[in-house]
Formats: sequence, structure tokens, C-alpha cells
Amino acid sequence: MNPPAAVAANGCFPALTRGRTETLQFNLGRLCNQACLHCHVDSSPARDGAHENASAELVDDVLRLLERAPSLRTLDLTGGAPELNPHFRRLVEGARTLGRTVYVRHNLTVQGEPGQADLPTFFARNQVAVWCSLPCYLENNVDRQRGRGVFARSLDALRALNAAGYRESSGPDLVLVYNPQGPSLPPPQPALEADYRRILRDDYGIEFRRLATITNQPIHRFRDDLARRGALHEYQDLLVENFNPSTLDGLMCRSALSVRWDGRVYDCDFNLVQDLSAADVDDVPLTLAGLLERGTDSMEAAPIAVASHCFACTAGSGSSCGGALVV
Repeated sequence: MNPPAAVAANGCFPALTRGRTETLQFNLGRLCNQACLHCHVDSSPARDGAHENASAELVDDVLRLLERAPSLRTLDLTGGAPELNPHFRRLVEGARTLGRTVYVRHNLTVQGEPGQADLPTFFARNQVAVWCSLPCYLENNVDRQRGRGVFARSLDALRALNAAGYRESSGPDLVLVYNPQGPSLPPPQPALEADYRRILRDDYGIEFRRLATITNQPIHRFRDDLARRGALHEYQDLLVENFNPSTLDGLMCRSALSVRWDGRVYDCDFNLVQDLSAADVDDVPLTLAGLLERGTDSMEAAPIAVASHCFACTAGSGSSCGGALVV
């Protein structure tokens, strides 16, 4: 048994250190038009949009950091529904002006909110890579996890993205995101992608670039649901038992930092909601103001905060926020 696997066998996640930081993930807030069963952020329409939403000043600071740190090639925007932040579009346009790749974690149904119907054309005009939550190609499964009517509204939103130029082999990236319905690991990503492609094309006339499978994190809303069903410990054991050391090099936390709506900095969006702050090589907790002062190069070789939920990113084929890490 190699050292990382031996550590995992004892129920402790292996120690990790950061490499070069190339992605800045920015969680703009918990406000969302949905309240999904698996949401690790506990997002919903009831969240406090005033105190859990990134301010104009913080958006300015993020753009300033992108300008000062050429190694940050990608801005990854998430939430909640990041589009509901009033400064979202200015942030996207500013990052694109700086030549950065922009990802948006898009729940599709937000297109039906007031003032958001033109999101597909806005995304296409700015060449945004859109990562869309669609946890199944079956209506009942999607509606059970994300709310009644979400599947039909999601298909309408995907058609709007297709019409704006997001196609299988042309236009910016349109990535569909799958996560399991319950306490299980995702199936193999290539085979599931083939099923998605066939059914969405044949039954609904919808195209997409690729599929990303992501393992549910046993934290917050999903953890509470598992606990209610008496399945929490069994799921946690499943994640540890399926620890795959081959996933460690590809973990998102090795090359990304996550900024929260209050300006604090974390190793990933999962640590962000667990309040496990990132620290520099001197073990000083990070803030965006500190990154602006010291630069992202100061993070290279810094330790990454790890905990038991990290096993979700390394179970089976792995996932982090970008889909399977080993195929």
C-alpha cells in the first residue's frame, strides 16, 4: 500500500500542498432561485442577498487581482446563482477584457428570473464557458432533486444556449454537470456522457460539448438529508473505501483558490462553506486583501486544508469541481 493509501486507510486524508495557482474561483453569494437537495452551499431564494452577496468593492478587488496576477488564467464564477449578484455582468466583462477565460456555474432555470432571459446571448458574446447543472436526463430524477418543473425549464434554457451558438462542436464550451441522486458514486463518465448525448439529442434536440460527473459532498444540506435517512456513516465509509490516490495530482485545490463573498480565501468551494480558511506558507489565514498585497506566487508550496469531506473528491474516478479526474 502506498503512503497516501495507507493514510486513507486510517481514515485521515493525505497531506497536500499547493502548486502554481492558475484558477480563481469566486463564490458571489448564497442567493439562488433554487434550493437543491444536494447543494453544499445551502443556497436558496431565502438567503440574505444583502449580507451574503459580494459587494461592488470586492468585485473591483477581484478584477484588480486578475490584472496583477498573470498566472490566474481562469475566473470560475459560482454561487448560489452567481448571475443574481448585481455586479455579475460587469465582472464577466472585466475579466474578458483582461483576456481571462471565464467559467460560470449556471443552474439553467435562472434564465427565467426577471432580467435574465438574455443570459445565453450575454454568455455567447463574452465567450463564457457555461457549466450547467443537469443531474439526470430523466424528468422525475431531476425534479426530485432540484424541484418540480426544473427539468422542463432546464431543457428550455439549454435550447436557448444552443440557439445562441453553444453546440456540440462549435461555439464556447457547454458542459453539463451530473451528480448522483443519493449516497452513491457517479458511474463512469464516458459511458454516461454517451447516454446523455443520445437521449438529449434524440428526444429533445439538444446539443452540448461534454459531461462532467461530480460526487456529492457529505456537508450541509446533503449531509443533513443523509443523516435523516440514517445513511450518513455508510456514505462516508463508501468515500474512504473508494479513495483513489491517482486523483490527488488533479485535484482542483492544487491549482486554484476560492474567494468567498466576504473577501476571505479558501482552498476550494467545499472548504469555503466549511469555513476552513486557506493559509500561506507561514500559516497565516488568507484574505483577498492579503493576496493583492503579496500576490498568488506566495501560495506556492503552501499546505492545503484537508478534512474528511475531501474523500468525496478522490473517490473512484474523482471529481473536485471539474468532473472525473481519471478516466
